[in-house]
Amino acid sequence: MKKILCFLMTCCLCLPTLLIPVTAADKEGETAEPDKTGETSEINLDLAASAKAAYLMEYTSGKVIYAKNEHEKLYPASMTKMMGLLLIYEALHDGKLTWDDVVTTSEHAASMGGSQVFLEVNEQMSVRDMIKSICIASANDAMVAMAEKVGGTHEGFVKMMNDKAQELSLSDTHFVNATGLHDPEHYTSAYDMALIAQALIQEGGKELLEITSTYDAYIRENSENKFWLVNTNKLLKQYPGVDGLKTGFTQEAMSCITVTAQKNNLRLIGVVMGEPTSKQRNAEMKTMLDYGFSQFEQGILFPAGTVVETKTIDNGKPNQVNLITKSDLTYVYPKGSAPKEKDRQIEITKSELPYLPGDVIGKITVTMDDGYVVEGELSVDAAVQPLEYFDLLMKSFKEFLV
Repeated sequence: MKKILCFLMTCCLCLPTLLIPVTAADKEGETAEPDKTGETSEINLDLAASAKAAYLMEYTSGKVIYAKNEHEKLYPASMTKMMGLLLIYEALHDGKLTWDDVVTTSEHAASMGGSQVFLEVNEQMSVRDMIKSICIASANDAMVAMAEKVGGTHEGFVKMMNDKAQELSLSDTHFVNATGLHDPEHYTSAYDMALIAQALIQEGGKELLEITSTYDAYIRENSENKFWLVNTNKLLKQYPGVDGLKTGFTQEAMSCITVTAQKNNLRLIGVVMGEPTSKQRNAEMKTMLDYGFSQFEQGILFPAGTVVETKTIDNGKPNQVNLITKSDLTYVYPKGSAPKEKDRQIEITKSELPYLPGDVIGKITVTMDDGYVVEGELSVDAAVQPLEYFDLLMKSFKEFLV
């Protein structure tokens, strides 16, 4: 009997320790303040042991799921190109650029080292092929050619990148070039990279993800210089649901990657920086994504078109209208513990009539009982026109009689 007991005790001692999320407040036996804005809590999970920094968040809300040294300033290598792509897609959507515009390669662009598609001086290529070269092959020459196209000069484009960083409130970021080639003054953080990725997906949408999810493709297809592109993001074939975004490597930055993946309507953005090898980088990113998808799920609080309030419009015709959600209002929560609505605030942001279906006329802010905040835009389900002179006269007459 003693031998059996000794054997069982030995087995128990050999079992691996299970790591679970623990916040600083939990360690003191208190309830941690819920995450409301994407600010991080200390999480006792070693999901990215080899990385200098890591960050995992839910795409729509920015809710943090995992963080490690997320504000440490590190070299981003070619993940830098996400900010350049954000500016390129903004130019496309603002009408300053079209997919078929021709870009001429300067001597400076052609001189770029590192990853490239070997553009020659004065070679002309469409914006479409330049973007494919950047997204799939991480081409430095194509990135600089596009930087000069959008910014006038490479330096002008870098200023735009830094201005955009300020607009996005990226406090850990400073860019010196558009490529990510090493410079001691060119740095960012895992947290800032995740926010850039979020903004890029919002701006680029399906157009972007169709390219970043492409494993291989060609440029110069109808020429004698047809060139085969192979995606540097091998997770596209290794992890179901991955459809972007950007890898990076220099000797100083080591292996880095920003990834986005979607399963069951839940989209995650993950960043790891300073990994010793691409193999280790990919393995730890898989572990992070596995954790995120296994622990959290996304629910729809209000589907698009849901009536959230009926509002009286003093000088409107009709004088009542339903306020509806313009898009799905989603929220993220640990599986099996869906929170409930605690508070609802509605603000009208458009004061002047008319109101037309599709117009953004207000916003809704819902606080869940776990502290999670859901925000969304509001529209109307019917047109409301301002009262005409005769209508105002009749209204005044009725008020006088009363």
